[in-house]
Amino acid sequence: MTDPNAAASGAALTEHAGEFVTAPETGGEPGKPRGLFGDAWRELRRRPMFWISSALIVLVLVMAAFPQLFTSVDPTVGDLARQRQGPSAQAWFGYDNQGYDIYARVIHGARASIVVGLLATIGAVLLGGVLGIVGGFYGGWLDTIASRIADIFFGLPFVLGAIVILTTLNAAGNAGAARIVIQVVLSIAVLSWPVSMRIMRSTAITAKQQDYVKAAKALGASGWRIIVRHLLPNCLAPVLVYSTIALGAFIALEATLSYLGIGLRAPVVSWGVMINDARNYIRAAPHLLLFPAGFLTMTVLAFVMLGDAIREALDPKAR
Repeated sequence: MTDPNAAASGAALTEHAGEFVTAPETGGEPGKPRGLFGDAWRELRRRPMFWISSALIVLVLVMAAFPQLFTSVDPTVGDLARQRQGPSAQAWFGYDNQGYDIYARVIHGARASIVVGLLATIGAVLLGGVLGIVGGFYGGWLDTIASRIADIFFGLPFVLGAIVILTTLNAAGNAGAARIVIQVVLSIAVLSWPVSMRIMRSTAITAKQQDYVKAAKALGASGWRIIVRHLLPNCLAPVLVYSTIALGAFIALEATLSYLGIGLRAPVVSWGVMINDARNYIRAAPHLLLFPAGFLTMTVLAFVMLGDAIREALDPKAR
């Protein structure tokens, strides 16, 4: 005779209105089982660091997309009569060496910094990710060539490589704002793709040994179908974590290149350009450096915090 108190392993049967509803043992609500990203989102919602970093990132993104919501002052109009004046009711962050409103330039400068970081991240992840997953799946001479090229770029110092690339691209003379941004994006992406390539390659090598990939091969699935339908969804998690942290790092790299005088420059308004303009007046007018550097640090820290939160949420061992 069947024991009425017995329950199936991993589920509990609940009788309600003459029907039986299966509910998870963990106390979760009835419904479809969650996947990796569903569990990660459930875990992220419990982490204050995720909400704090997300709020800061949303604020910066709104500043970049809609600067007119925060200020109506033109960041390119200066008055030498108010040169290096400190913060006041008329200018919350004061004026720079050219008489520009620092608050207006900080707000408008978010756009160039975010655009450079975002486009450089997309370029580096796409280039490295494609080479990594293809090389990791197929192996052989393709993987060997891609790995050796990545090793060459790994051995190249970033600042030295950026100087060579940007000096070569700028040899033609003055360029417009859009062209300057594209040049900096290309230099960062070209020098940074090997990291995402190695992450994707190692993940693809591990994933292709799994039973579901072997089953797909046995059923006659093509290599590209296996990569797109099976490998890619299971290789995205570590690349997503890297992309979040890299975005903040690339924003800082843009500021570094601009500070050295080889990155963004006038007429582009960015935090790096503002820091470069303030380098000779740090003692006389520290507010020229304090505010753009503060916003830059806050933004980079927010992306790093978000990347750490996502990494811990996607790693079951860290829960």
